[in-house]
Amino acid sequence: MSNSIKLAILGLGTVGTGVINLINDNLNELKRRSGRDIIITEVGTRRQRDDIDTNIMQNSDLMAIAASDNVDIVIEVIGGTTLAKDVIMQAIKNGKHVVTANKALLAEHGNEIFAFAEENNVHVAYEAAVAGGIPIIKVMREALAANKIDWLAGIINGTGNFIMTEMRDKGRPFADVLSEAQELGYAEADPTFDVEGIDAAHKLALLASIAFGIPLQFDKVYCEGITGITLQDVNYAEELGYRIKHLGFAVRRDSENGGDAGVELRVHPTLIPQDALLANVNGVKNAVLVNSHPLGQTLYCGDGAGAGATASAVMADVMDLVRVLGSKDRDDQSNTGHHVPHLAFIPDQLSDTPILRADQMVTGYYLRVHAYDSPGVLADITRILSDAGINIDAILQKPAHKVGQVPVIILTLPVVESQMNLAIEKIEKLETITDKVVRIRLDELA
Repeated sequence: MSNSIKLAILGLGTVGTGVINLINDNLNELKRRSGRDIIITEVGTRRQRDDIDTNIMQNSDLMAIAASDNVDIVIEVIGGTTLAKDVIMQAIKNGKHVVTANKALLAEHGNEIFAFAEENNVHVAYEAAVAGGIPIIKVMREALAANKIDWLAGIINGTGNFIMTEMRDKGRPFADVLSEAQELGYAEADPTFDVEGIDAAHKLALLASIAFGIPLQFDKVYCEGITGITLQDVNYAEELGYRIKHLGFAVRRDSENGGDAGVELRVHPTLIPQDALLANVNGVKNAVLVNSHPLGQTLYCGDGAGAGATASAVMADVMDLVRVLGSKDRDDQSNTGHHVPHLAFIPDQLSDTPILRADQMVTGYYLRVHAYDSPGVLADITRILSDAGINIDAILQKPAHKVGQVPVIILTLPVVESQMNLAIEKIEKLETITDKVVRIRLDELA
């Protein structure tokens, strides 16, 4: 058995540099845990770096590195879905195991990548693609392997969580907090992926596939961002005993509450009770709440981004692969014989469970309705909701904020979204209603 495992790191940004630092800092611990020397033989970088050990080859030709005989495991941390895909496929073709933090690539092309890896008897590991240093992928693929997962809900974008926390705790408007998040490096110059929920949707697609044994289907994730959330709604939610969090949900839905059977995949702002486990996960922290049988609810929380957290997840995958390579050397088994399937289920056992459309989803609702302060308005609104089969849980009428106009806040019990759509359409047609109805979904997380 060769005593060393050779790594190539493609990309020397925050994460790639963090991996190098982690290996240098913990080299002895890594060897004690794996029984192997773990060395970096090549790095892919666009320009030569003076701070890299001279024993490490620097190369701007990533495809050449992916095919190199001097590499056992390729770590891809360049990001994007074009070059990164080509490099990973090249590595797989040449028999290299791959570790990636690229959630967008896997959410959009993971089915193809994993199938190609199976054909070539190699593994693609991706713990760092979801929730940074929180080992949620390993937990769901391995520790919960005997459980049936009913649903999961997660704060899986630190930027969005930071913004919602600052709005609530300090009464700051969205635009002001977003600007600070960009200054602090929590949000990109173009923050669209974070604030519109796309980043969270990529991660949710991965979590849902592992939870339910379904193919990756990012294109079917309902996605709604936080740009429309106002301080007004944040404060009203608090007054009613709730907090607004930007959450991703994957829910196994039976035909109940008038809904259809299938899987809900949705990312959106959500009112949750102030005493819920996710309600007090603040700042840039990530957390995933998993409800499974027979275990029940379990919460996984920690740093969802940053050099240290992500490097920790990358190297956890590397350590798994080092053990796979070690077992192959010992008993000449195929590379895949000692590893959990990529999406936790045997590939030919993935289910074709339908993904529900947005109008088939079942949630509770927070509604903010602006109306003229005149007799009968509330009766008209409640009648429309009742006629649509929507049960009201609470009503709060606030003082007028404009002359002659009052905001009415309504919380409903869970209902099929198509019913709510029809009710809102009728409410907005009332002559006494002065503006579009604001709606935010509500979930008790029970």
